[in-house]
Amino acid sequence: MELLEKLNWRYATKAMNGEKVPQEKIDNILEAANLAPTSSGLQPFEIMIVTNAELKEKIKAVAWNQSVVTDCSHLLVFAAWDTYTEERINRMFDLVNEERGFKNEGWENYRQQLLNSYPKRDAETNFQHASKQAYIAFSQALTAAAFEGVDATPMEGFDPDVVDEILGLKEKGLRSCVLLPLGYRKPEEDWLVNLKKVRKPKEELITLFE
Repeated sequence: MELLEKLNWRYATKAMNGEKVPQEKIDNILEAANLAPTSSGLQPFEIMIVTNAELKEKIKAVAWNQSVVTDCSHLLVFAAWDTYTEERINRMFDLVNEERGFKNEGWENYRQQLLNSYPKRDAETNFQHASKQAYIAFSQALTAAAFEGVDATPMEGFDPDVVDEILGLKEKGLRSCVLLPLGYRKPEEDWLVNLKKVRKPKEELITLFE
């Protein structure tokens, strides 16, 4: 199928050529991330888009000096909520009610369940939960990029505290968790471009219980 062909085409691009990705493709990638499923539908994260060259240089300095940070077209920074609060939970439940045009008793009971538990947990536990939701959206964006023929480089190799400071994320109640540079490969400088994609055999990956 076409999707699997695209996923076989993609790889963690190590060098990009600086060419700008058309806005329509960026919009499609972002919409795919927005449509990702998240726990309780809370979408406890935001996506920062960095195209400013000076900011890219600052982030590159704390991301192992990886060239894709500055040579990409758009640098996506997935940032999760630093914790769950009553305000944040109510905002999303209210949005659902507004968009659907009605209130559901079961849904409202579920709201109270979350309000009675999530805000009482410690912030680190909540951030770790929120960051997992951000990763779901990140994965969907990565797949969408492949479908659009846009190269991408999943990146956890960076100093999140410094990136948070550079982008002012702490003031927004956010913490960065993963980066996704988007652009186009530069084959002549990319050692990985022609290497065979290697994955474990399916019999080692999948266990069937019948």
